[in-house]
Amino acid sequence: MVIGWGRDGDAPSAAVRELLGGARRLAEKSGGQVVAGALGAAAQAAQGMVAYGADQVLTVDHPALAEADAEAYAAAAEAVCGRTGEALVLVPGDRLGWEVAPRLAHRLKAGLVTDCVSVDWDGSRFVMTKPVYGGKAMAKLVARTAMQVALVRTRAMEALAPQPGRAGRVEALSVDLAPGRVKVIERKKEETQGQVRLEDARVVVSGGRGLGGPEPFKMLEEIARLLGGAVGASLAAVDAGWISPQHQVGQTGKSVAPDLYIAVGISGASQHVAGMSGSKTIVAINKDPEAPIFRVAHIGVVGDYKEVLPAFLAELRKIKGA
Repeated sequence: MVIGWGRDGDAPSAAVRELLGGARRLAEKSGGQVVAGALGAAAQAAQGMVAYGADQVLTVDHPALAEADAEAYAAAAEAVCGRTGEALVLVPGDRLGWEVAPRLAHRLKAGLVTDCVSVDWDGSRFVMTKPVYGGKAMAKLVARTAMQVALVRTRAMEALAPQPGRAGRVEALSVDLAPGRVKVIERKKEETQGQVRLEDARVVVSGGRGLGGPEPFKMLEEIARLLGGAVGASLAAVDAGWISPQHQVGQTGKSVAPDLYIAVGISGASQHVAGMSGSKTIVAINKDPEAPIFRVAHIGVVGDYKEVLPAFLAELRKIKGA
Protein backbone atom coordinates (compact mmCIF):
# COMPACT_ATOMS: atom_id res chain seq x y z
CA MET A 1 0.00 0.00 0.00
CA VAL A 2 1.08 3.56 -0.77
CA ILE A 3 -0.12 6.35 1.51
CA GLY A 4 -0.19 9.69 -0.28
CA TRP A 5 -1.08 13.33 0.20
CA GLY A 6 -0.66 16.38 -1.97
CA ARG A 7 -1.05 16.58 -5.74
CA ASP A 8 0.29 18.25 -8.88
CA GLY A 9 -2.94 19.20 -10.63
CA ASP A 10 -4.70 15.97 -11.60
CA ALA A 11 -1.60 13.92 -10.84
CA PRO A 12 -0.37 12.77 -7.44
CA SER A 13 2.63 14.53 -5.92
CA ALA A 14 6.12 13.65 -7.16
CA ALA A 15 6.89 11.72 -3.95
CA VAL A 16 3.73 9.62 -4.34
CA ARG A 17 4.46 8.94 -8.01
CA GLU A 18 7.85 7.58 -6.97
CA LEU A 19 6.32 5.31 -4.32
CA LEU A 20 3.71 4.05 -6.77
CA GLY A 21 6.49 3.13 -9.21
CA GLY A 22 8.39 1.30 -6.47
CA ALA A 23 5.23 -0.44 -5.26
CA ARG A 24 4.37 -1.55 -8.81
CA ARG A 25 7.77 -3.19 -9.19
CA LEU A 26 7.47 -4.88 -5.78
CA ALA A 27 3.99 -6.15 -6.66
CA GLU A 28 5.29 -7.72 -9.86
CA LYS A 29 8.00 -9.52 -7.88
CA SER A 30 5.82 -10.63 -4.97
CA GLY A 31 2.62 -11.32 -6.87
CA GLY A 32 0.67 -8.71 -4.93
CA GLN A 33 -1.42 -5.69 -5.80
CA VAL A 34 -0.84 -1.99 -5.38
CA VAL A 35 -3.43 -0.26 -3.23
CA ALA A 36 -3.09 3.49 -2.68
CA GLY A 37 -4.59 5.64 0.03
CA ALA A 38 -5.31 9.13 -1.30
CA LEU A 39 -5.73 11.42 1.68
CA GLY A 40 -6.90 15.02 1.74
CA ALA A 41 -6.10 16.92 -1.46
CA ALA A 42 -4.68 13.74 -2.99
CA ALA A 43 -8.24 12.38 -3.27
CA GLN A 44 -8.67 14.67 -6.27
CA ALA A 45 -5.76 12.89 -7.97
CA ALA A 46 -7.11 9.35 -7.46
CA GLN A 47 -7.36 8.58 -11.17
CA GLY A 48 -3.82 9.88 -11.53
CA MET A 49 -2.68 7.30 -8.98
CA VAL A 50 -4.19 4.56 -11.14
CA ALA A 51 -2.33 5.94 -14.16
CA TYR A 52 0.94 5.78 -12.21
CA GLY A 53 0.54 2.17 -11.10
CA ALA A 54 -2.20 1.68 -8.47
CA ASP A 55 -4.67 -1.18 -8.93
CA GLN A 56 -7.05 0.27 -6.36
CA VAL A 57 -7.30 3.70 -4.73
CA LEU A 58 -9.12 4.34 -1.46
CA THR A 59 -9.79 8.04 -0.93
CA VAL A 60 -10.43 9.95 2.29
CA ASP A 61 -11.37 13.61 2.01
CA HIS A 62 -12.24 15.34 5.29
CA PRO A 63 -11.97 18.90 6.68
CA ALA A 64 -9.53 17.63 9.33
CA LEU A 65 -7.08 16.87 6.51
CA ALA A 66 -7.03 20.44 5.24
CA GLU A 67 -3.95 21.16 7.34
CA ALA A 68 -0.84 19.07 7.97
CA ASP A 69 -2.25 17.51 11.14
CA ALA A 70 -0.25 14.29 11.66
CA GLU A 71 -2.85 12.82 14.04
CA ALA A 72 -5.65 13.27 11.51
CA TYR A 73 -3.59 11.84 8.67
CA ALA A 74 -2.52 8.86 10.79
CA ALA A 75 -6.15 8.13 11.65
CA ALA A 76 -7.18 8.37 7.99
CA ALA A 77 -4.27 6.15 6.94
CA GLU A 78 -5.23 3.60 9.60
CA ALA A 79 -8.76 3.44 8.18
CA VAL A 80 -7.40 2.86 4.70
CA CYS A 81 -4.95 0.17 5.85
CA GLY A 82 -7.75 -1.57 7.73
CA ARG A 83 -9.33 -2.40 4.36
CA THR A 84 -6.27 -4.21 2.99
CA GLY A 85 -5.22 -6.77 5.62
CA GLU A 86 -1.57 -7.77 5.75
CA ALA A 87 0.55 -5.39 3.70
CA LEU A 88 3.67 -3.33 3.29
CA VAL A 89 2.80 0.33 3.71
CA LEU A 90 5.01 2.89 1.95
CA VAL A 91 4.94 6.44 3.35
CA PRO A 92 6.62 9.47 1.70
CA GLY A 93 9.70 10.59 3.61
CA ASP A 94 8.76 14.27 3.76
CA ARG A 95 8.18 16.30 6.93
CA LEU A 96 4.57 15.16 7.30
CA GLY A 97 5.61 11.56 6.63
CA TRP A 98 8.11 11.61 9.49
CA GLU A 99 5.26 12.52 11.82
CA VAL A 100 2.65 10.19 10.34
CA ALA A 101 4.69 6.99 9.89
CA PRO A 102 5.46 6.26 13.58
CA ARG A 103 1.91 7.11 14.60
CA LEU A 104 0.52 4.84 11.91
CA ALA A 105 2.88 1.97 12.79
CA HIS A 106 1.82 2.22 16.43
CA ARG A 107 -1.86 2.14 15.51
CA LEU A 108 -1.35 -0.87 13.23
CA LYS A 109 1.00 -2.65 15.65
CA ALA A 110 3.36 -2.79 12.70
CA GLY A 111 7.11 -2.87 12.35
CA LEU A 112 8.56 0.45 11.19
CA VAL A 113 11.72 1.20 9.24
CA THR A 114 12.48 4.89 8.69
CA ASP A 115 14.69 6.61 6.13
CA CYS A 116 14.59 3.73 3.64
CA VAL A 117 16.67 4.15 0.51
CA SER A 118 15.36 0.94 -1.03
CA VAL A 119 12.77 -1.77 -0.48
CA ASP A 120 13.08 -5.16 -2.17
CA TRP A 121 11.44 -8.59 -2.23
CA ASP A 122 13.80 -11.54 -1.65
CA GLY A 123 11.31 -14.21 -2.65
CA SER A 124 9.59 -14.57 0.71
CA ARG A 125 9.72 -11.22 2.50
CA PHE A 126 10.29 -7.51 2.07
CA VAL A 127 13.82 -6.28 2.83
CA MET A 128 14.34 -2.60 3.63
CA THR A 129 17.69 -0.82 3.37
CA LYS A 130 18.57 2.34 5.31
CA PRO A 131 21.78 4.24 6.11
CA VAL A 132 23.19 3.87 9.63
CA TYR A 133 26.09 5.38 11.59
CA GLY A 134 25.62 8.73 9.88
CA GLY A 135 25.56 7.20 6.42
CA LYS A 136 28.80 5.26 6.87
CA ALA A 137 27.07 1.92 6.38
CA MET A 138 23.83 0.45 5.03
CA ALA A 139 21.64 -1.85 7.09
CA LYS A 140 19.18 -4.37 5.63
CA LEU A 141 16.16 -4.84 7.88
CA VAL A 142 13.18 -7.17 7.91
CA ALA A 143 10.06 -6.57 10.00
CA ARG A 144 8.71 -9.52 11.97
CA THR A 145 5.15 -8.22 11.93
CA ALA A 146 2.55 -9.02 9.27
CA MET A 147 1.90 -5.32 8.65
CA GLN A 148 5.05 -3.31 7.90
CA VAL A 149 5.54 0.42 7.49
CA ALA A 150 8.44 1.86 5.50
CA LEU A 151 9.19 5.59 5.49
CA VAL A 152 10.93 6.06 2.13
CA ARG A 153 13.34 8.82 1.23
CA THR A 154 12.38 11.17 -1.56
CA ARG A 155 13.84 10.05 -4.92
CA ALA A 156 14.79 6.63 -3.52
CA MET A 157 12.30 5.03 -5.93
CA GLU A 158 11.62 5.81 -9.57
CA ALA A 159 8.20 6.73 -10.92
CA LEU A 160 6.76 4.90 -13.91
CA ALA A 161 5.59 6.65 -17.05
CA PRO A 162 1.86 7.36 -16.67
CA GLN A 163 -0.70 5.20 -18.50
CA PRO A 164 -3.80 7.44 -18.81
CA GLY A 165 -6.11 4.60 -19.90
CA ARG A 166 -5.01 2.13 -17.23
CA ALA A 167 -7.85 0.33 -15.43
CA GLY A 168 -8.19 0.61 -11.65
CA ARG A 169 -10.86 0.88 -9.00
CA VAL A 170 -11.43 4.08 -7.01
CA GLU A 171 -13.48 3.97 -3.83
CA ALA A 172 -14.30 6.84 -1.48
CA LEU A 173 -14.24 5.98 2.23
CA SER A 174 -16.32 7.77 4.83
CA VAL A 175 -14.10 8.16 7.89
CA ASP A 176 -15.08 9.93 11.09
CA LEU A 177 -12.05 12.02 12.01
CA ALA A 178 -11.83 14.09 15.17
CA PRO A 179 -11.39 17.85 14.69
CA GLY A 180 -7.76 18.65 14.02
CA ARG A 181 -5.60 19.77 16.94
CA VAL A 182 -3.33 21.79 14.68
CA LYS A 183 -4.19 25.43 14.08
CA VAL A 184 -2.33 27.37 11.40
CA ILE A 185 -1.39 30.81 12.67
CA GLU A 186 0.61 32.04 9.70
CA ARG A 187 1.88 30.76 6.36
CA LYS A 188 5.28 31.59 4.95
CA LYS A 189 6.11 30.37 1.47
CA GLU A 190 9.67 29.27 0.84
CA GLU A 191 11.24 31.58 -1.73
CA THR A 192 12.90 29.59 -4.51
CA GLN A 193 13.25 32.49 -6.99
CA GLY A 194 12.28 30.25 -9.89
CA GLN A 195 14.79 27.56 -8.92
CA VAL A 196 14.09 23.88 -8.40
CA ARG A 197 13.18 22.92 -4.83
CA LEU A 198 16.20 21.44 -3.06
CA GLU A 199 14.37 18.20 -2.20
CA ASP A 200 13.26 17.69 -5.82
CA ALA A 201 16.47 18.68 -7.59
CA ARG A 202 18.27 16.12 -9.75
CA VAL A 203 21.49 18.13 -9.29
CA VAL A 204 22.56 19.73 -6.00
CA VAL A 205 25.64 21.95 -5.68
CA SER A 206 26.53 22.45 -2.01
CA GLY A 207 29.06 24.63 -0.27
CA GLY A 208 30.62 24.41 3.16
CA ARG A 209 32.99 26.10 5.56
CA GLY A 210 35.84 25.78 3.07
CA LEU A 211 34.30 28.48 0.86
CA GLY A 212 35.32 31.04 3.44
CA GLY A 213 32.34 33.37 3.05
CA PRO A 214 29.04 34.08 1.27
CA GLU A 215 30.50 35.44 -1.99
CA PRO A 216 31.49 32.03 -3.50
CA PHE A 217 27.88 30.85 -3.24
CA LYS A 218 27.14 33.09 -6.25
CA MET A 219 29.39 30.80 -8.30
CA LEU A 220 27.55 27.75 -6.94
CA GLU A 221 24.24 29.35 -7.85
CA GLU A 222 25.32 29.82 -11.45
CA ILE A 223 26.56 26.24 -11.69
CA ALA A 224 23.29 24.98 -10.26
CA ARG A 225 21.31 27.15 -12.69
CA LEU A 226 23.24 25.89 -15.71
CA LEU A 227 22.75 22.29 -14.58
CA GLY A 228 19.07 22.79 -13.78
CA GLY A 229 19.67 22.09 -10.11
CA ALA A 230 19.59 23.69 -6.68
CA VAL A 231 22.10 25.06 -4.16
CA GLY A 232 22.70 23.29 -0.87
CA ALA A 233 24.92 24.01 2.11
CA SER A 234 26.45 22.46 5.19
CA LEU A 235 25.42 23.39 8.71
CA ALA A 236 28.67 25.33 9.15
CA ALA A 237 27.89 27.58 6.18
CA VAL A 238 24.34 28.17 7.42
CA ASP A 239 25.48 28.88 10.98
CA ALA A 240 28.00 31.38 9.63
CA GLY A 241 25.13 33.27 7.97
CA TRP A 242 26.51 32.80 4.45
CA ILE A 243 23.27 31.26 3.16
CA SER A 244 19.73 30.79 4.48
CA PRO A 245 18.71 27.70 6.50
CA GLN A 246 16.36 26.52 3.74
CA HIS A 247 19.47 25.37 1.85
CA GLN A 248 20.88 23.21 4.66
CA VAL A 249 21.50 19.56 3.84
CA GLY A 250 22.07 17.11 6.65
CA GLN A 251 20.70 15.39 9.70
CA THR A 252 19.16 18.60 11.03
CA GLY A 253 18.43 19.99 7.57
CA LYS A 254 16.97 18.49 4.42
CA SER A 255 17.59 15.04 2.99
CA VAL A 256 18.33 14.93 -0.72
CA ALA A 257 18.98 12.12 -3.18
CA PRO A 258 19.85 13.75 -6.52
CA ASP A 259 21.44 12.11 -9.53
CA LEU A 260 24.48 14.37 -8.98
CA TYR A 261 25.67 15.93 -5.71
CA ILE A 262 28.65 18.32 -5.87
CA ALA A 263 30.18 19.09 -2.47
CA VAL A 264 32.50 22.09 -2.50
CA GLY A 265 34.58 22.89 0.58
CA ILE A 266 32.58 20.47 2.72
CA SER A 267 34.58 18.31 5.12
CA GLY A 268 32.02 15.52 5.21
CA ALA A 269 30.92 15.29 8.84
CA SER A 270 28.53 12.40 9.49
CA GLN A 271 25.64 14.82 10.13
CA HIS A 272 25.98 16.22 6.61
CA VAL A 273 26.55 12.86 4.94
CA ALA A 274 23.37 11.55 6.53
CA GLY A 275 21.38 14.03 4.44
CA MET A 276 22.96 13.28 1.06
CA SER A 277 24.24 9.69 1.18
CA GLY A 278 21.42 8.58 -1.13
CA SER A 279 22.85 10.63 -4.01
CA LYS A 280 23.59 8.52 -7.09
CA THR A 281 26.88 10.27 -7.92
CA ILE A 282 28.84 12.35 -5.40
CA VAL A 283 31.61 14.68 -6.52
CA ALA A 284 33.76 16.21 -3.78
CA ILE A 285 36.08 19.19 -4.19
CA ASN A 286 38.33 19.84 -1.20
CA LYS A 287 41.95 20.87 -0.74
CA ASP A 288 42.36 18.50 2.22
CA PRO A 289 43.13 15.01 0.85
CA GLU A 290 42.14 13.52 4.22
CA ALA A 291 38.68 15.12 4.30
CA PRO A 292 36.03 12.53 5.30
CA ILE A 293 33.88 13.56 2.30
CA PHE A 294 36.23 11.58 0.04
CA ARG A 295 35.17 8.35 1.77
CA VAL A 296 31.68 8.64 0.32
CA ALA A 297 32.52 10.46 -2.92
CA HIS A 298 32.46 8.63 -6.24
CA ILE A 299 34.72 11.28 -7.76
CA GLY A 300 37.19 13.29 -5.68
CA VAL A 301 39.04 16.44 -6.69
CA VAL A 302 41.85 17.43 -4.33
CA GLY A 303 42.44 21.12 -4.91
CA ASP A 304 41.49 24.67 -4.07
CA TYR A 305 37.95 25.44 -5.22
CA LYS A 306 39.20 28.90 -6.32
CA GLU A 307 41.16 27.16 -9.07
CA VAL A 308 38.82 24.24 -9.79
CA LEU A 309 35.41 25.94 -9.96
CA PRO A 310 36.26 28.83 -12.35
CA ALA A 311 37.66 26.34 -14.87
CA PHE A 312 34.65 24.06 -14.45
CA LEU A 313 32.23 26.96 -14.77
CA ALA A 314 33.95 28.27 -17.91
CA GLU A 315 33.69 24.85 -19.56
CA LEU A 316 30.07 24.52 -18.46
CA ARG A 317 29.22 27.90 -20.03
CA LYS A 318 30.73 26.72 -23.33
CA ILE A 319 28.70 23.51 -23.28
CA LYS A 320 25.51 25.33 -22.42
CA GLY A 321 26.20 28.24 -24.75
CA ALA A 322 25.77 30.68 -21.89
